[in-house]
Amino acid sequence: MNDHELLMGAKSGDRRNLSKLLSMIENGKFTFQKDTNVWALGVTGPPGVGKSTLIGKLIEQWTNAGEKVAVLAVDPSSPVSGGAILGDRLRMSNSDIGESVFVRSLATRNYPGGIIPKISDMINLFSYCGWSRIIIETVGSGQSEIGIIAFADRILLVDGPDRGDIIQAEKAGIMEMADIIVVNKSDLPRAKVTADLIIESLSLDSRDLVPVLLTSALENKGINDLVSCLDSLIPDKSRKNLRIRQILLSHWNSLAISNPRFEKIILDASDGIKSISESISSLMELLHEEANHE
Repeated sequence: MNDHELLMGAKSGDRRNLSKLLSMIENGKFTFQKDTNVWALGVTGPPGVGKSTLIGKLIEQWTNAGEKVAVLAVDPSSPVSGGAILGDRLRMSNSDIGESVFVRSLATRNYPGGIIPKISDMINLFSYCGWSRIIIETVGSGQSEIGIIAFADRILLVDGPDRGDIIQAEKAGIMEMADIIVVNKSDLPRAKVTADLIIESLSLDSRDLVPVLLTSALENKGINDLVSCLDSLIPDKSRKNLRIRQILLSHWNSLAISNPRFEKIILDASDGIKSISESISSLMELLHEEANHE
């Protein structure tokens, strides 16, 4: 079966064909850059705040409303095999039921930003095949998580009732890109205090105040309000420059990391064979060759 036949099959609802195409994209054997009207939500936040459980509740709400939901769960790469550990898929397994939900785990493959650049083609493929809600869950909060803005036009930052994590998000600049902030596990102490502190912090910013919501995925509280907020959200067009910046940086990193000569450049610098300046020059030459090849 050729690529076109696989694509037509995926568009008509063949999940096996869709899985094959996603694997081909991940392995660099297929590209899909068709311009589609994509609805993509990036979900980020520190580990342990209930992102996967919350996504499961969103899936339930949207599928009940007739939406088709695709989830790209980005897992840390195994240090041994380089493959995805697949923890997110296990946590969301109960949601991957029926024809209206598709969950795919992806290994970070040690890419800076925690997201492989090829995820853009996967999102476009899902949209082309009729998936109306596409969710990307990242590996966790941190400076590198800003890269999610290159692939999602809506950003949901999830935190728990612990002010320390949000302080780190502030330092990393993640709060600047969030369209909605959720304090999950609102059934636990200090959740309301944390939400109030976030609102206070946001009030010092000159831009429009970002909605801060309280949810409890465990007790199914606040989910309806979150879904309504996400559905009515108009993507922030003012972040276009930041979005383009992250797209370019993502592809720049991809060109370097995917080339086997990159490791040789690192080893030469580590062994003192080349200086840092010489290594940078070698890297620039490598990236120039890669760009011309593409």
